[in-house]
Amino acid sequence: MSVIWLFIFAEEMLGRWAWTPYVSHLLLGQMAVKVAASTPPRKCQSATGAGDPEDRCLLKGSAKRSTRVWGLATVSVSLQSQCFSSFVLLVFVMFVVTIVSFTTRSGAAAKMPTLHPPLTTDFTVMTSTSNSGATKQVTAPPPPTASAVDGGGRGVEECDMSSGQWVYDEEGYPLYEESACRFMSENLACGKYGRTDLRYQHWRWQPNGCDLPRFDAARLLENLRGKRLAFVGDSLNRNQWVSMVCLIDTATPGLHKTLNSSGALFSFNIHEYNASVEFYWSPLLVESNSDNPVHHRVADRTVRANSIVEHARRWTDADVLVFNSYLWWRHPSIKVLWGSFETATAAEHEYSVSKAVDGLRAFELSLATWAEWLEFHVDRARTSVFFMSMSPTHLPSDGDNNHGCYNETEPIAAADEGGGDHGLNPAFGRAVEEQVKRLGARGVAVRVVNVTGMSERRRDAHPSVHRRQWDPLTEAQRRDPSSYADCIHWCLPGVPDVWNQLLYAHIVS
Repeated sequence: MSVIWLFIFAEEMLGRWAWTPYVSHLLLGQMAVKVAASTPPRKCQSATGAGDPEDRCLLKGSAKRSTRVWGLATVSVSLQSQCFSSFVLLVFVMFVVTIVSFTTRSGAAAKMPTLHPPLTTDFTVMTSTSNSGATKQVTAPPPPTASAVDGGGRGVEECDMSSGQWVYDEEGYPLYEESACRFMSENLACGKYGRTDLRYQHWRWQPNGCDLPRFDAARLLENLRGKRLAFVGDSLNRNQWVSMVCLIDTATPGLHKTLNSSGALFSFNIHEYNASVEFYWSPLLVESNSDNPVHHRVADRTVRANSIVEHARRWTDADVLVFNSYLWWRHPSIKVLWGSFETATAAEHEYSVSKAVDGLRAFELSLATWAEWLEFHVDRARTSVFFMSMSPTHLPSDGDNNHGCYNETEPIAAADEGGGDHGLNPAFGRAVEEQVKRLGARGVAVRVVNVTGMSERRRDAHPSVHRRQWDPLTEAQRRDPSSYADCIHWCLPGVPDVWNQLLYAHIVS
């Protein structure tokens, strides 16, 4: 069809002489020259060879001369020979075809969208930075740059979001009201249990050089459609899970949501999206005698450092895995068991093969088992894996002051940082970094989400005495409230919401 239209165009340009048949013969290698000076005018044939009523080109006498003007150029063709005329027309058509082809390709190239590079599971692993430990960054092959940024600034992959400051923002925060969350934990509902100073809810984390994306529940649920997001770890990871549940629940009041539990697994389901946000109680990652989600306080803490299968089978097929483990390892020594918990001797009531080792060494052994399981059992092409860095505490024993977080209402100012260790041992962070680096070399990407430094400053954001007390208070506790203040977990809304904003930024990017 394009050639036909070019012939018609050439016909109008050069005077409607009946050259089309000759050009057709030239294109087919069968040129026929017909010279008939006195031949009367006749209709041309269409490109299909049949007469076309719309094709009105006429064959004129060879002795005639035609002059036509196109723009500022005048074309004068002498028709001395039909063969010569056909050759001129062929050259003209080829010129027009060349120009049209070049223009079309140029236009198409201008409209072609820029294609993003394919996604990869290798990326830079950011590790914890705090006043209690050295800053370190483990680098793996970088991912494509993401732009999960609200209101400008650099993208998620281009900015260390763990470096920044707390900014008081009464208009924009909190992200939800405590009373509006139908799944709030009694241990974290500080307002419900008497806390009247709510300034702790209005602090926003501002990274240096970029903006932290504001949490968008609808966008997160689209990313989680038909998927599982699983938090695996101790009560601090449960703290973060409750925060995520509240962030989603309060932002989507019209959706059908349910909360179910089965042993150590708690599942928050969003039915319209066929998505679940889960928490699995596994405070030491590997199997231990503290695995009961309710009755887990034991004097003699013991782990099976080389056994994780009973836990892992509950979360291995999740699409997003968020691990943490630190608080429960802060013991001078922990027993490591080689064997089964069911093989205790009747005489001594002790485990058959066990040895008390340093808490850090027990952590390293268990972390190696965790890493080995990920390497061989997690679908590295489908599953995103995160490890939350250490959450600081503000206990009186941490050296910050003699009352811990009790009656604290403001974050620690930058000038006052470094007053205590906040319960942090950088060696545990380095152990995680080392396993993450080894996994990266084996093709398993794990991102460490650094929340340590930002959380160190927030001694004002713990429940303190404003939580449900499951046991009656003693007289000594009544005289000294700081003695039973919870300076480990975090009020909601509060600091874990910011942790989830960081996690959200990585998931949607």
